[in-house]
Amino acid sequence: MKRLAAAALFASVLLAVPRVLDGGEAMRMQVSPAVSRAPAFLTVRVMIESPAGSRFLEVVAESPEFYRSSQIPIDGVNRSFLKVFEFTNLPTGIYQITGVLLGVDGPRASISRVAQVVASPGSR
Repeated sequence: MKRLAAAALFASVLLAVPRVLDGGEAMRMQVSPAVSRAPAFLTVRVMIESPAGSRFLEVVAESPEFYRSSQIPIDGVNRSFLKVFEFTNLPTGIYQITGVLLGVDGPRASISRVAQVVASPGSR
């Protein structure tokens, strides 16, 4: 179990570097908490500079046994913004949380983080 937690922490550090958009603007994402007990409540904060041609922001929480996504339209050109997503009742597992900025010609930028949901005391 310690090895799994260390791997999740290492992966989240590696993925902490923001990916760059076409115009050089940064896309940042924070996932909290990084480790929680099931059933978990994760908060995802995505900060972007919205370049022209961006249409949607999608955030996905995925583990081998679970998948949930949320997509919102982006209104406004070259507008900075913060968007908060909440994922509730997540079962035990290691989750890849991915944010994707979608444009008229497909994905424009993406960023990922790792979060771990551990079993609650007394659960099997």
